Amino acid sequence: MNRVRYGHALTVGVDIGGTKVAAGVVTPSGRVLARVRTETPERSKSPAVVEDTIVSVVEELRAGYPVRAVGVGAAGFVDERRANVLFAPHLSWREEPLREALSSRLGLPVVVENDANAAAWAEVGFGAAQGVDDVVVVNLGTGIGGAIVLNGRLYRGRYGLAGEFGHMTVVPGGHRCECGNRGCWEQYASGNALTREARELVASESPVARALHQAVAGDAARITGPLVSELARKGDRACTELMRDAGQWLGAGLANLAAAFDPELFVVGGGVSEAGDLLLGPAREALERGLTGRGYRPEARVVPAALGNEAGLVGAAALARDALPSRMRRPTRRR
Repeated sequence: MNRVRYGHALTVGVDIGGTKVAAGVVTPSGRVLARVRTETPERSKSPAVVEDTIVSVVEELRAGYPVRAVGVGAAGFVDERRANVLFAPHLSWREEPLREALSSRLGLPVVVENDANAAAWAEVGFGAAQGVDDVVVVNLGTGIGGAIVLNGRLYRGRYGLAGEFGHMTVVPGGHRCECGNRGCWEQYASGNALTREARELVASESPVARALHQAVAGDAARITGPLVSELARKGDRACTELMRDAGQWLGAGLANLAAAFDPELFVVGGGVSEAGDLLLGPAREALERGLTGRGYRPEARVVPAALGNEAGLVGAAALARDALPSRMRRPTRRR
């Protein structure tokens, strides 16, 4: 029945990061028909083991559906041909010819894309940015990732590496970043930044951090970003202030991006964004305050992402379908 109804229209999207591999069979309308999720192999294992995992989840999904192509959203630098992963710190990939390796094993066309680009494409096609041609997407997780859509097309840059917003320097000589530089934006507005600030409050035995201290029995190492978000939603003053600080840093960065790209819309996704207006309210205020020419120009809207954890795989599947010849994209008629 599935083969008759959907025909050539189906593609598989794979979203692979440092901890999980999520994959799904996706229709042209963005509907996910079937899903598979597994853990990412340990970093110490060879890249071939990660490749084996991707092949395994795709084969499991295509056993029940007539899949025509595969899109892979990878957490790393992907070259302009959408073929090679140049650098993926959590996956041990260095100059990895992933498209060729997967295509030869699966016997299907494969597109490899940066995971943030894939998520952005999903939001443009099926989520919070539908109908908008100029969009900047910012993903707040452990760090900060991003993507740019200009004139309705993904902007990847000359070498495929555009959108690494998290490593813009916002505080010269500031906190050391894992990239090797200091003062990167993600050191002030990401989940890691939120966690670091909360741990410092507890470690210093600050009286304003009583709820945090109690929640982790005084062990600052147990504090996580989701815990801070949860306590902020419950009204804890210290966590609300931490969230506001992160939001203000977020807005300051968005003002810089507005000066560079002049988008109509900012879409903010990732785990930290689930705090909602506790984060986005201060971000909007800081964006308005820091906007170049404020008061004399239109201001981009700031909205939360709509597709959650499935954005990466839905976008990767859509990009794989877009790359097919037009005759292979059309769904077959129902019988």
